[in-house]
Amino acid sequence: MPRLAANLSMMFNEIPFLERFTAARKAGFEGVEFLFPYEHPAAELRSRLVGEGLTQVLFNMPPGDWTKGERGVAALPGRQGEFREAVKRGLDYAATLECRRVHCMAGIVPADVSLTTAAAVYAANLSWAAEQARPAGVKLMIEPINHRDMPGYFLNTQAQGAAIVEAIGKDRIGLQFDVYHVQITEGDITKRMEQFMPVIDHMQIADVPARNEPGTGEIGWEFVFRRMDELGYMGWVGCEYRPAGDTVAGLGWRQRFGV
Repeated sequence: MPRLAANLSMMFNEIPFLERFTAARKAGFEGVEFLFPYEHPAAELRSRLVGEGLTQVLFNMPPGDWTKGERGVAALPGRQGEFREAVKRGLDYAATLECRRVHCMAGIVPADVSLTTAAAVYAANLSWAAEQARPAGVKLMIEPINHRDMPGYFLNTQAQGAAIVEAIGKDRIGLQFDVYHVQITEGDITKRMEQFMPVIDHMQIADVPARNEPGTGEIGWEFVFRRMDELGYMGWVGCEYRPAGDTVAGLGWRQRFGV
């Protein structure tokens, strides 16, 4: 049975962010993830986690200027200094939150930058970041993201991500397999799950096309969840979806699909 983590950036938006830890625990979650923690002191977030007995399973490193459309800087030439500062800040939060997985966003490649150049910058940055993270007990995550939601994002397919993991080392970096992005970009969800399970270190779920909770769209969740178990996946599954209505009212999918 999958270990579900509530994504507090998307779920429980009926209440302020710091109150969502309590709401997640009351709803039966034992783990949480979110996009970015940096608006809040790490010590405050840690206090919320401890108070509710929750595990922080994942968050993202600083992504550049989100308000201006940036979605990470790891593959962007000329931003290496900023990237290194983002890694250091992310690892500081990870230490306080006792979080062992941190997602490093690749970024949207500018039109005047070749993909070859972006790939070289990305590889060098990830290799450096992985060496910083390893002594801290943190594993970097990379996530292929679909071009419908994030046009121009550097990393798109599971094969691309898996190749990067293999090149840098499975002990240093892992693939973040998001069922929602996989379905939009490539389809054939469970076959790709089977193929890349050796390098998958975190999974996330949302239905397609509207990114709402499982059971609201086109994906066959009974089969997907069953294959997770059959393939021996033991990690966390982040519920990175936008509730179609009230968050708690929409949680009936867990009973429906036996998770």
